[in-house]
Amino acid sequence: MIKKLLSTPYFIPAIVLLIAGVCWLFHFRIDLTSEKRFSISEPSKQLLSQTDEDISVKIYLDGDLNPGFNRLKKATVDMLEEMETSAGADITLTFENPSLAGSNDERNLNYARLEAKGLKPTAVYERDKEGKAIQKVIFPWLEMRYKNRQVNVCLLKNVYGKSGDENLNISIENLEFEIMDGIRRLLATTVPRVAFIEGHGELTEAQTYDFSKSLSRYFQVDRGRISDDASILSPYNLIIIAKPKLPFTETEKFILDQYVMNGGKVIWLVDGVTLATENLSETGLTPSMELDVNLSDLLFKYGIRINPVILQDVQCVTVPVNIAPQGTEPKFEPSPLLYSPLLLTSQQHPVTRNVTEVKTEFASGIDLVGKMENLKPTLLLATSNNTHITATPATVNIAEVHSPDDKQYFNVSYIPVAVLMEGKFLSGFANRMLPAVKNLAQVRTESVETSQLFVADGDIIRNETNGVASDSTTLELGYDRFNGVTYGNKEMLVNAVLYMTDEKGWMQLKNKTLKLRLLNKQLVSENSNVIAVVNVVVPIVILLVFGVLYGFLRRRKYTRKL
Repeated sequence: MIKKLLSTPYFIPAIVLLIAGVCWLFHFRIDLTSEKRFSISEPSKQLLSQTDEDISVKIYLDGDLNPGFNRLKKATVDMLEEMETSAGADITLTFENPSLAGSNDERNLNYARLEAKGLKPTAVYERDKEGKAIQKVIFPWLEMRYKNRQVNVCLLKNVYGKSGDENLNISIENLEFEIMDGIRRLLATTVPRVAFIEGHGELTEAQTYDFSKSLSRYFQVDRGRISDDASILSPYNLIIIAKPKLPFTETEKFILDQYVMNGGKVIWLVDGVTLATENLSETGLTPSMELDVNLSDLLFKYGIRINPVILQDVQCVTVPVNIAPQGTEPKFEPSPLLYSPLLLTSQQHPVTRNVTEVKTEFASGIDLVGKMENLKPTLLLATSNNTHITATPATVNIAEVHSPDDKQYFNVSYIPVAVLMEGKFLSGFANRMLPAVKNLAQVRTESVETSQLFVADGDIIRNETNGVASDSTTLELGYDRFNGVTYGNKEMLVNAVLYMTDEKGWMQLKNKTLKLRLLNKQLVSENSNVIAVVNVVVPIVILLVFGVLYGFLRRRKYTRKL
């Protein structure tokens, strides 16, 4: 019976139809890549399942792209198709090439329209076989719509100091996080709140405008004083103390402490020293002294001490200096500003992973103190291995220059400047007389699980401005106007806020790693003829050998022996 069934001509088509029917009824996908590059996380699947209407995605990364950007485009489409399998509704894809136009004027109008939406273009420089330079303008962006909402998602990560291939690989690594970040904003029904604390000479709203603007995509950003109401901070998921200059009162410290004890998150951006910056612009000299804002005892209880020192580092920003003799035509050359270190970022933590160096000014160092039984410290920012520590009081001379090879001067390494602390903190007011405050439900001496970020430099959150008064414009946070480079200040701080307020593990998506497998271009160029022969001739030879062998074996098997 089985033999007869196998011999029927309808058996194989029936098996094929049966397999196709099973696959149609029971959908499944198997990701055989070692890095699971075609898989998405469980939090992503759960969020996508909440969609009840179609998500339309317009991809502007289209047209005549080089192999690297084609790879990014294909990875984006693959990721969106994988997300659609878990979505509660369809994800529809459309493509638009902004460079496709009938004339240059029409093309420029397309560019201007997209830039007005906040989609910044990227210029790609290539050379053809004759060595002619070609510049192309591309828009590596997605425009996502859901119901009556719209968000833009940038696909390209441009990490300063990385090669083009490395940046494209980093961009592919971050695809799930960036796309899901946009979908989270589309589906958000409530807006969490964060606040800047005022009243102690902190940075103004104009000085933190660019950072506040970036946070406003996710949070309602407020500013205000603490006063004596213990419940005033309760509505906020996180508070930011940005470069205070005046002392905190005991009442304010107690309210901050109980906010932390009840699970509140705080980003402390506190300087260790104070100096007169107006003297620097006039004479290049200024005295520096320890800055006391009456927070040392509270931070010490949390396991942190901000040292009253100034850090100089060989790895620093450069500024133009006039080296021409007096009375002659000015001649500017870049000179290192040792008092403005570029801090190294930890590549093992989602807050600083794939973030370029962070620019600082007159930064201080941090020490960990006390017992860390219930706390987990993580170093996020540190100086390089060529650092000098200047203890205060001292005179700062920005014209002071030391050779990078002077190991006697740059004699310390990797001084911590930013530390993330997670766990259960001890109260700074345990076994102490408590200040009188209003609306205090209970006094905690140990916190619930929470986190705090301590940064020994308040200027990393300060953006610069161009012009004066009403004619001024805000520069991007981390932008160096002299070198035209944007450092990682904003990305690191935004990541820190998202990480500290993240309850579902979204930031862990930033730890996704794809191994970069690149061709050795020099080896390919030197052996181009061999590679061409291997790819063209060898397959034909293999087919001929297989055909001859197959014919020989067939004749041997079926030739009748006499």
